[in-house]
Amino acid sequence: MYGDPAEIRKILTELGDTWAVVGLSSNQTRAAYRVADVLQRYGKRIVPVHPKAETVHGEQGYASLSDIPFEVDVVDVFVNGDLAGAVADEAVAIGAKAVWYQLGVVDEAAYERTRAAGLAMVMDRCPAIELPRLG
Repeated sequence: MYGDPAEIRKILTELGDTWAVVGLSSNQTRAAYRVADVLQRYGKRIVPVHPKAETVHGEQGYASLSDIPFEVDVVDVFVNGDLAGAVADEAVAIGAKAVWYQLGVVDEAAYERTRAAGLAMVMDRCPAIELPRLG
């Protein structure tokens, strides 16, 4: 249901190239750092979102989604599962087109709210794994 291949392809190829990566910091040992690097290599513009608002991979960071002064297409979520629902709600509030929950993050109530608001969404998947599969 929440890992539909057609939905994954749509998010990765049709919905836009500006990805806010929530939880991205300059900590190179974190998965968010490595996934953001892959997203950039595939032509996505990454926007770090972290309370520290650090510049990561050459892109200015912001403390929250609402602080980003331009449109965001996809919100990629690297936060603890119990915080992920609030991030999905913020994604809806800022007018994003899609929400992507990383491996291990599932929140069915947030999925229902986000889809009801008209956004595409996948959960428990990684774009760094899915992008190379597109061929």
